[in-house]
Amino acid sequence: MSYIAQIELDDRNLPPPTPEIEQERRVAMFDLLEENSFSLPNRDDRVVPDGPYKIALSIQEKRLVFDVQTEDGSPAAQFIMSLGPFRQVVKDYFAICKSYFDAVKNLPPAQIETIDMARRGIHDEGARILIERLEGKAEVDHDTARRLFTLICVLHFGG
Repeated sequence: MSYIAQIELDDRNLPPPTPEIEQERRVAMFDLLEENSFSLPNRDDRVVPDGPYKIALSIQEKRLVFDVQTEDGSPAAQFIMSLGPFRQVVKDYFAICKSYFDAVKNLPPAQIETIDMARRGIHDEGARILIERLEGKAEVDHDTARRLFTLICVLHFGG
């Protein structure tokens, strides 16, 4: 039962997202809740509550905050991470997404596919960084990390 059952993004203080960013958010959240793998490892002989989990993602004081609760709302974990390791890959991701969104409107399918492959590569890099940053805090599979990375980008967009 180690999975994310509910996820919230604290975007109250962020500017409104573009329609493309909002679409990325909706798709990532839907896909994440459809299928994901998220577990909390044992730490320092403390009992770790079993999932499913509720997660609230936010950016506070220029740091990424994961607030993890059990399904009944009991605190399970909180981790705060520097955004520094994500900055370049987030910047690259937004640049390639802009190219992709522009290409979909104007370019033939072969060129769109090339840009989409580059976008997936950057997305994979973001997922890899997230998995590394979560080491010892939470265990996620690659697809879950990709979807969480998208949500981090959405939060980063306004920050």
